[in-house]
Amino acid sequence: MDDGAASISEKAARNGTVGAGIVLVFDGKGGVTRHATGEEKPHVPARGFYVVSGNSRAPEFKVWLKQEVGIFNADLLTVPSSRSRCTVLDDKALVVMRVARPGAEPDDIGRQLMTMWIEKGRVIIASELNVPDFLGITQWEQSRHAPVSPADLVTRLGLRSADRLEPLVEMLGDRLDDIEEGLIVRGANKTSDRLAHLRRTLINFRRLVWPLRDVLNTLEIEELSFLTARDRLKLREASGRAARLGDELQALSERAVLVHEQIIDSRSEEMNQTMLLLAAVTVVFMPLTLLTGVLGMNVSGIPFSDNFHAFWVVCLTMLIIAGGLVWWMRKRHWL
Repeated sequence: MDDGAASISEKAARNGTVGAGIVLVFDGKGGVTRHATGEEKPHVPARGFYVVSGNSRAPEFKVWLKQEVGIFNADLLTVPSSRSRCTVLDDKALVVMRVARPGAEPDDIGRQLMTMWIEKGRVIIASELNVPDFLGITQWEQSRHAPVSPADLVTRLGLRSADRLEPLVEMLGDRLDDIEEGLIVRGANKTSDRLAHLRRTLINFRRLVWPLRDVLNTLEIEELSFLTARDRLKLREASGRAARLGDELQALSERAVLVHEQIIDSRSEEMNQTMLLLAAVTVVFMPLTLLTGVLGMNVSGIPFSDNFHAFWVVCLTMLIIAGGLVWWMRKRHWL
């Protein structure tokens, strides 16, 4: 194995994305340290807790989960889920969050699962995410501003999830602004497809944001012995942050509906203008058709049938009639 591959493997092992995962010890005062994997059990301060984080697809981590929490609970932690949720089992909580992948775009946000087993003094995280980087462990080690309780950790994770979504929601707002401007400049035909795509994207974002709020709300109101009043306050704040994002998405959705109605009105107006023009053409040509039909009958007694100038006289008469009808319709503001 070359040095580059060895470096990548070492980094993956350090972040817990391969192997049996990593262990982080929080002292409950803002400090965090990495526990050596060779030791049997980490020493945790009285007010602290520890986190075990591993890749949900790593065989070694799955084996460890089955030994620690049982086969049934291990399957709950590692089986892919389609939605975020919070489930309380005795005095423990199973929390599933769906997180936008790093560097995501509004059209392709991706969705990576983060499943957490929360109990007094311990949190187990099963995810394909690079959890240390997602949490910012390096900064916490230097600043000593790490979470002080398991609920505080969940709160930080919820806030980080919202942080990843917030710039994407702003980008969706900018796109809607462009669509509204395009509706004025280029008309409805050029903006309809873009608006339909944006509305589908907004629906996908709402499916990501509202469940996150529900997860934090559920965890806050559950009667778990290790949740303090401070923990519940922090969970409420994080839930409020997710709710604000949801409100922004709701506002964008309502704006998109209004833009859609504007497009429908624009198309209706264009159709009305077209029908009015066709009606005006019909009004102009109807008497002309009647006149030419009468003069074109193959019977005797047609006026001016032997007159050399009759054709031009009839054409001039038709032109006068058409001009008079157009002037009359313009006077009545029909054209």
